[in-house]
Amino acid sequence: MIEEIRISNLGVITDAVLPLGPGLSVVTGETGAGKTMVVTALGLLLGARSDAGAVRTGASSAVAEAVVRLAPDSPAIARAQDAGADIEEYDGEAELMLARTVNADGRSRAHVGGRSAPVGTLAEIGEQLVAVHGQSEQLRLKSQSAQREALDKFGGPKLAKALAAFRQSYDRWRQAAGELQSLRTETRERLREAESLQLALEEIDGVDPQPGEDLALKAEATKLANVEQLRAAAQLAHQALIAEEFADAGDATSLVDAAKRSLEQVQADDPELGKAAGRLAEVGYILADVAADLASYSASLDNEGPERLAELEARRASLAGLVRKYAPSIDEVLDWSATARQRLDELTDDSSRIEALETEIAALETELAETAGKITAMRGKAGGELGRKVGKELAALAMPDAELHIQLEPAEELGPHGADNIAFLLKPHPGAPPRPLGKGASGGELSRVMLAIEVVLAAVDPVPTFVFDEVDSGVGGKAAVEIGRRLAMLAKYVQVIVVTHLPQVAAFADQHIRVYKTSAAAAKNSEGVTASDVTLLTDEERVTELARMLAGQEESELARAHAQELIEGAKGSR
Repeated sequence: MIEEIRISNLGVITDAVLPLGPGLSVVTGETGAGKTMVVTALGLLLGARSDAGAVRTGASSAVAEAVVRLAPDSPAIARAQDAGADIEEYDGEAELMLARTVNADGRSRAHVGGRSAPVGTLAEIGEQLVAVHGQSEQLRLKSQSAQREALDKFGGPKLAKALAAFRQSYDRWRQAAGELQSLRTETRERLREAESLQLALEEIDGVDPQPGEDLALKAEATKLANVEQLRAAAQLAHQALIAEEFADAGDATSLVDAAKRSLEQVQADDPELGKAAGRLAEVGYILADVAADLASYSASLDNEGPERLAELEARRASLAGLVRKYAPSIDEVLDWSATARQRLDELTDDSSRIEALETEIAALETELAETAGKITAMRGKAGGELGRKVGKELAALAMPDAELHIQLEPAEELGPHGADNIAFLLKPHPGAPPRPLGKGASGGELSRVMLAIEVVLAAVDPVPTFVFDEVDSGVGGKAAVEIGRRLAMLAKYVQVIVVTHLPQVAAFADQHIRVYKTSAAAAKNSEGVTASDVTLLTDEERVTELARMLAGQEESELARAHAQELIEGAKGSR
């Protein structure tokens, strides 16, 4: 709900704070005091077009601000966070700050949660927060999609279940139909793709690469290209370990063996030298093993001549050709070929796939037609019930002959919401043709029609806050009392703000806000501009305000008694 609205330099209001709360808040005041500025401020906060004429004369800009408290999972909070808003949380509720500034030159700025944002963002958030009724362009249910959603919610869980099943089948039908269309219209392209994949796979299969083969062959080719250097190094090392060429100085194995035997001769005198002799023995074994390995390595090089190197290079060239065409490495070429083989199977199985899709689509179309028929029947029943309930409300709101017709017509084709075009039509009096909401009704009549609809829909399709302007235009007496009663009924579910000039309506308020001209305004202020202020009335002040609204004589005891009677009557009827 909207917790507070602050207005600065808007119309005749210089600076005012409207403390709002749950339930029904009414705004009253003398003609010209600036009651409509409350609705204007809300319009600005909801993204309405800015008007430089609304800026108070002499001021550089007008400002409208609101503090809104919502559930943390509210769609409005999610949209605000997408816009970068800072959200505060108190007692499990999220607090959102909205602001709109209009300069005297007509330019405006918007802020959401303390962050600058496009005015369009305010409008998107406002759709989730407030419904304003008063003029046709402010009609919440003016679009057929909104009317369809309202009717479907009114239809209850059974209709919702049928719609969910329909949407699931409809989504699958669209997917299958799209795939079938693709198969039929892209046959030539698919054949070309299949031929290309077939040639590529034949080339890869002809080479028959193995995982990691390119790296293994590269290592072996490098070895063969340097075979003479490798052989010379291995032979020299082998000779240094055990070779006659080093007989004068002694080869490594001989020297180690001599050292070992020298230590063994004296190891009885010192165990430490015995340990050293043992370690030299281990070194001898290692040197002998290395020497044997080097001899074997040298012998193996004699078997890997130029023929083997030529064979390796030819194989590497074949693998390099695959890498250039298909992937950066042989392992990735193998991965690509696996994927290509699956795709080729799909492309060469078109005929059976088309047949399967045609069978599935036919079954889905039969199912959709059957479900759509059930949905139409349930909507027709719900529409009749909604029209009857709204008609009863309209009769109590001084529109006894008005009727709401819920029109269902077959759509040209199935859509995600069924096979119906839905329209809410108002028949204002006998003999008049039903017309779309917003056409053929005055602002006051339209507000009453929307009040009747919202009262009926309140339990199933509410927004957090409703604002009614001109809802009591052209009525009085008992009809005015009924308007107040229905506003109070709606306020059981949502926050309701109403601008009114009728005491019968104001008597039902949970919060009564008065807009009044300040004392300086009677004689104009120093700049010659009328000024107004806003105050939240106490119980005693409410009696005085209702007496003024009843007779223009707030000090009259009779008027005050009548005002008190209205308030008590409103409490009793609620």
